[in-house]
Amino acid sequence: MDTSREDVGITIRSALLAKGTKQKFSLFALVILSIILISIETIEAKPLNYFRSFIKDTIYRGSLIVSVPFKTIDNFTDYVGDHLNLYSNYSKLKKENDELKNNISKSDFLELENTQLRQLIQEQVASTTDLVSARVMIDKQSPYLNSFIINTGSNKNLKNGMAVLDGNNFVGRIVDVNFFSSRVLLVSDLNSKIPVIVEPSGDHAILSGNGTNEPILEYLPENHNTQDGNKVYTSGKEGIFSPGIPIGEIKIENNIITTSLFSDLSQITFINIKIGK
Repeated sequence: MDTSREDVGITIRSALLAKGTKQKFSLFALVILSIILISIETIEAKPLNYFRSFIKDTIYRGSLIVSVPFKTIDNFTDYVGDHLNLYSNYSKLKKENDELKNNISKSDFLELENTQLRQLIQEQVASTTDLVSARVMIDKQSPYLNSFIINTGSNKNLKNGMAVLDGNNFVGRIVDVNFFSSRVLLVSDLNSKIPVIVEPSGDHAILSGNGTNEPILEYLPENHNTQDGNKVYTSGKEGIFSPGIPIGEIKIENNIITTSLFSDLSQITFINIKIGK
């Protein structure tokens, strides 16, 4: 035991001797201050309690103040993260909304197309002649030339000169046939000349295209009795088309006789080609 105490004393003395004078004093002062603080903590007195409370409150409040910047940075980081997540969710919802709108538009278009196709089927069933349906692929419209390119050709036995119908109305004739496509010359084209008959007068004439939906009626007899509202049909002359296919009705302005077509040529999507006469 004596040896151990001597070792401890030697160690302390060595530590003190190794330090400078100022360092020795500082170490001694800290030891004394620690002993005083420990002693004060065990003393129960109101002034000391108040003092301890003040010190603790100061430390706690200081800790709170010091932590404010860190909390602010954390809150700001969370806010930025929430904002980015909100923007990401908004972008995702917007994309889903656009996809739903596109799907609805496609559904509406398919419904419209089904309606048109059902109408074509009904027209074919009701017709006493053979009809072939086709879709307009290219619509060539200009002030002088008016024609369609359709997706049917000799693969469906189409031939030049066949009548083309929109519903039951005559709109043109086949003028160029390929294997999978054909060109339709519309009645409004400048090169279109169709033999027609006017009802109820029974006057024969030629319907000449002028680039509009109101082609001109030419070569009527001198004593014709054509009036506004008279109906115009194919006459069947020269065996080109079947007679009695409706085309339009007479419109007279400034002594010029035109035919207002029953079909709007700019709004045609599907057509029928009349195979038989």
